[in-house]
Amino acid sequence: MKHLLLLHGAIGSSEQLQKLKDTLSDEFIVHSINFSGHGGIPLPSDAFSIALFAADVISWMDTLSISHIAIFGYSMGGYVALYLAKHHPDRIAKIFTLATKFSWTPEIAAQEIKMLNAEKIEGKIPAFAETLKKRHLPNDWKIVLAKTIEMMLELGNKNALTANDYCCIEIPVILSIGDNDKMVSLNETSAVNKLLKNSELLLLPNTSHPIETINVSLLSQHIRSFFKD
Repeated sequence: MKHLLLLHGAIGSSEQLQKLKDTLSDEFIVHSINFSGHGGIPLPSDAFSIALFAADVISWMDTLSISHIAIFGYSMGGYVALYLAKHHPDRIAKIFTLATKFSWTPEIAAQEIKMLNAEKIEGKIPAFAETLKKRHLPNDWKIVLAKTIEMMLELGNKNALTANDYCCIEIPVILSIGDNDKMVSLNETSAVNKLLKNSELLLLPNTSHPIETINVSLLSQHIRSFFKD
């Protein structure tokens, strides 16, 4: 069976992809990892960055002697996957992204980080604060948020992937987005789809951004179809 790696999103963890992993395990050897500082993995001394998380993937592949792998990336995980396709094209077979934000400017970054204010999360949505606390133990979830904020501000100042980078990616890609996604626009997804040489755009019906709300059965059908060859 083929190896398939699932990558989580910002402030997320591999645990969020467990249902999808279980669903696909009959057809693929499915792996999931936590990026540095996420899901209990030690916080790095360096800043969070797309390059750091891409290096996590390469290190994991080398440890398991996996030379070539297909990737499903949710949200930030999709951005990491495409970064890998640009910088390590010989290691990546195919990529399927879901709800990945591609458009970054200082203004967009400033808007995004408003949702990562730890004090507001504790005050307005304490259940989510508790989820984040448990998800990242023994790390301090507030530090994870703070380092994510720094990363997003850096992305706003300088995208990790440029239009020229997307044009250089040749491996097969599917960029998927939910029709009810309030965090990622169809326009930004379509713009990147047009830049990629071998890409398809997939609009998922009745689908919003949070991975917990995704129709796993529908998503897995598309993933199976794309990665089966």
